[in-house]
Amino acid sequence: MTRFETAARVGEIPENQGRTVEVDGRLIALFHTPEGYFAIDDLCPHAGASLGAGHVENCIVVCPLHAWRFDVRDGTWCDNRRLRTDSYEVRVVGDEIQVATDPKPRVD
Repeated sequence: MTRFETAARVGEIPENQGRTVEVDGRLIALFHTPEGYFAIDDLCPHAGASLGAGHVENCIVVCPLHAWRFDVRDGTWCDNRRLRTDSYEVRVVGDEIQVATDPKPRVD
């Protein structure tokens, strides 16, 4: 059974922005998009910059260090769809935004 932790509250993250949160000891980038809330690993696999601090548009976050682009819905690197960072299930319960403690299984 998937375990969830509350990472933020509805209204704390403006639309088209992200925030770095800690979930079960991991740094996770939590994003609020017009499609909903999404979560991926916070650290860019290229150089370790915080993806939670990146610019978000159309469900794509741009790494603030070297402009690598990731789809926040599944962690896919936009320049090579075979590569991705971990993504996490997100749910909203009342006013709590909850993130799964384990990454989603990868389906290639």
